[in-house]
Amino acid sequence: IATPTIVPSREPIPIVNSTYKPVVALVYSRKTKAANKKVPVSNSTITKSLVVQIVLWYLDSGCSKHMTGDRSQLVNYVQKFLGTVKFGNDHVAKIMGYGDYRIGNVIISWVYYVEGLGNNLFYVGQFCDSNLEVAFRQHTCFIRNLDGVDLLTGSQGNNLYTLSLQDMMASSPICLLSKASKTKSWLWHRRLSHLNFGVINHLARQGLVEDF
Repeated sequence: IATPTIVPSREPIPIVNSTYKPVVALVYSRKTKAANKKVPVSNSTITKSLVVQIVLWYLDSGCSKHMTGDRSQLVNYVQKFLGTVKFGNDHVAKIMGYGDYRIGNVIISWVYYVEGLGNNLFYVGQFCDSNLEVAFRQHTCFIRNLDGVDLLTGSQGNNLYTLSLQDMMASSPICLLSKASKTKSWLWHRRLSHLNFGVINHLARQGLVEDF
């Protein structure tokens, strides 16, 4: 005689009415076949985007003119043999031409191209001949116009004054070598032992200097 198996009764599962409906957001992106293709990026392309041009110029009171050994830096270039220059180590190099150096809106005219020159040199006397003032301080240097406005600024390091021109963007074109006649401001600048032009102009406005 088979013994019957007793199956325990299960608790009823309550049914709860819910109005919640899941929200599924689908985002479609239409891609063309061309977009799916991977475009190879060369190392040269990456390198070019990371290159920042840094151009250093040294202020020199001993050279004869502004000069550079990098022909590519000059615009309005005139190829003309202008003689030779002799350096402190008795090395002689040829002056192969001249042109303008431009960075942003700053224009520096009459820069010699000296073949084989390893550095860029600004001649202090050439700035002064253009009615500009060159002032030196302990850690900085300034090139100013007759109104005392700083056109170029540099820094001192290793007993050398250098100007990094890639950061200098003037609001209007500045010509740093167009020969001009001596003005009364320049005359008083010399009379007052190369006093700052801003101070001289202030003295003139206050009527503290005569024949101005």
